[in-house]
Amino acid sequence: MRCLVTGTAGFIGFHVAKRLLHDGHRVTGIDGMTPYYDVRLKESRHAQLKQLSGYQGHQFMLEDADALRAAAEQCMPELVVHLAAQAGVRYSLENPRAYIDSNIVGSFNLLEICRQAKPRHLVIASTSSVYGGNTEFPFAETQRTDHPLTLYAASKKAVETIAHVYSHLWGIPITVFRFFSAYGPWGRPDMALFKFVQNILAGRPIDVYNHGRMERDFTYIDDLVEAIVRLCDRIPEQGKKGRVADVDSLSPVAPFRIVNIGGGEPVGLLHFIEEIEAALGRPAQRNYMDMQAGDVPKTEASTALLDGLIGFRPSTPVSVGIREFVRWYRDYYNV
Repeated sequence: MRCLVTGTAGFIGFHVAKRLLHDGHRVTGIDGMTPYYDVRLKESRHAQLKQLSGYQGHQFMLEDADALRAAAEQCMPELVVHLAAQAGVRYSLENPRAYIDSNIVGSFNLLEICRQAKPRHLVIASTSSVYGGNTEFPFAETQRTDHPLTLYAASKKAVETIAHVYSHLWGIPITVFRFFSAYGPWGRPDMALFKFVQNILAGRPIDVYNHGRMERDFTYIDDLVEAIVRLCDRIPEQGKKGRVADVDSLSPVAPFRIVNIGGGEPVGLLHFIEEIEAALGRPAQRNYMDMQAGDVPKTEASTALLDGLIGFRPSTPVSVGIREFVRWYRDYYNV
């Protein structure tokens, strides 16, 4: 297929574009190369994609509606994978406007393009952060998500809501993915695994929030990509819930569905750190701290809908995923 993928210089977008290319699809990639973290890492990801047959990359922000329209008209996408966003829970406390501009305005521009281009399927990345203050576990797609704790979460929830409107009014088949703590090779430098490995190797202490009393439903990148690719083929149809009806989030008024992508097996933060220490062969100096504003003590995905739709859920153990990240980190940074 002809695929338009946003955020191809980002962690997840890079891996998804690479998989689509290996599967024989043509990919038009878009990334704004924002300096939120080291642009050289983003450039390295893009350089790898450019070596693969069938890839064409563009550099601009999604807020540039004219540039986006020109790229879409050139590739005439059958599948649109929207992964570009201003990421980071904590950064949203420092620079909230970036989340409005990138996540909401940029996504609106893309939805307008899809209204005209009419792709077979539009898939959009959201986050487990939209579950916010929910205390009922596991987090299920059918739960209410009315209590976000950060502007990052609120911006993602806003995009989900706006996307539903476009799906209803214009008949655009849309699937929204709620990601749960993705990690792995080529990961972002602002994420815990990257910072922990970097600091431990440099002999610096690591910050352990809430004194280690935290759990996360970590999702290894290969599992995440596998789920995304399979779900791209599961195009939602209004009123057709099928065998997953009891847990399905399919809208009653639009070809629109929300799906968690997580393994449903939370890992304690202290155990996560122990696996990093084992992979590096050295102990961490731990700086125990209170919980940060906007953070939550636990995430856990319900996997019933994901498994019902595609017969797959993430299952790579953190011991394996962390080892693969450490191998990549040592190689990339020549440590």
